[in-house]
Order: sequence, then C-alpha cells, then structure tokens
Amino acid sequence: MHLPALHLLLLLLGSSAKAGEIIGGTECRPHARPYMAYLEIVTPGNHLSACSGFLIRRNFVMTAAHCAGRSITVLLGAHNKKVKEDTWQKLEVEKQFPHPKYDDQLVLNDIMLLKLKEKANLTLGVGTLPFSAKSNSIPPGRVCRAVGWGQTKVNEPPSDTLQEVKMRTLDPQACKHFKSFSHEPQLCVGNPKKIRNVYKGDSGGPLLCAGIAQGIASYVHWKAKPPAVFTRISHYRPWINKILREN
Repeated sequence: MHLPALHLLLLLLGSSAKAGEIIGGTECRPHARPYMAYLEIVTPGNHLSACSGFLIRRNFVMTAAHCAGRSITVLLGAHNKKVKEDTWQKLEVEKQFPHPKYDDQLVLNDIMLLKLKEKANLTLGVGTLPFSAKSNSIPPGRVCRAVGWGQTKVNEPPSDTLQEVKMRTLDPQACKHFKSFSHEPQLCVGNPKKIRNVYKGDSGGPLLCAGIAQGIASYVHWKAKPPAVFTRISHYRPWINKILREN
C-alpha cells in the first residue's frame, strides 16, 4: 500500500483484500445500508486491495481518490462480503474519475467517482444515498455515523460484515496535528477521548449525518487514534455535478 510523505502520522484507509471492521463500532443490521459498496481493487502493481464506497446514482459510486486502481469491481447488496446472497450485484467499473487536483502526498481532494458499466438494479438490498448540497455545512458537535468494511483493531483479524460507528464532528483545531489538514475541503471527526474510529478498509465510506452523506473517509493516525479526516463532500458539489451531467 502506498503511503504519503506524512506516513509517520497518517494512514490511508485502504487495505489488502482482507478488510475488517470499524473500530469501536457495531455490526449493521443486514441490508439496512443498501447504498454501501464494497470495492475489489486490482492495483497498478497487480496486488489486491479493498475500499468502501456508496451508490449515489444507479451507475455511479462515490469513494476516495486514493482507492483508484488498474481495475475495480463493485459489490452491491452485501452484508457479509464472503457469504453470497440473492441481494448481491457485482458490477465492473467502466471509468474512474479521481478529482483532477488529488494530491497523494498531502492527501487533499481525496474524492473519486466510479462510473459502472451497467446500471444497478434498485431493490430492497440495493439503493442510492443522497449526498450533501454545496450550501450545506456541518457544524462542530454534530453526531454522525461512519460506515464501512474496515479493521476492528490495529492488529486484530478482520470481520467480514458491514460495521458502523457514531462519530462527532470537531472544531478544525482538533486536527491541527495533521500538517496538511484544510478546513474547507475536509472534516475533522471523532472524539479523541473515545476509542471509536475508521481504519484500514474503511476508505471511501460515507460519513452519514441525518441520513445524508457529508464526508468520505480519507485518513487517520497510523495507530487509529481519533480524530480522523474525511473529505467534505459539499466542497466538491460543482465538480460532482459536472461529472454526473457529462457522463
């Protein structure tokens, strides 16, 4: 896994194919998050990796730019990613749209749209998630939920089921130890006094506030100590709208 220059502090949240669960969270009720997408990634070096993402249109998934790969397969309708169900839909990605100003050294503009080769069938197990409008700002102190297939602890074996955890949005000053943190395009999330966080494998998963995707899991301290940094979706709404309109 490629780590940026800030590797002493940061850990990008992508993982090997053996993703686990969110730290300090709970298992989701099966199919209660029908928009969640598990991304099976073949890296440019021909290794297997995995990220989380979420369906925003029948043919588009939103995730983190550092989840880009040589090829990506999207699994929709999954709860346990190793137990096949009738709800499953496996779709190939036709085109990846990482943000043109994504910086893998500073981990800025960490957002990507994936256009699927075929449109997903909307069912009880597969649905779309609304995401933040450009004018929508999230104040500090808001309790939200992060969702994904990431690790349960730094050195724990992974779980295969979808997890979620409550996380509180913080004042930007709480992320000042991340040298590249920028308030406008990013959110600082997670009480440093609580052992609740996203971790490896949660990359690209949504931060849900009142049922709306406000953030995308981007990076965290390498020891999983909160807070974590999420890409602020509202900042990128004009770019998102342009990609969706033109494709």
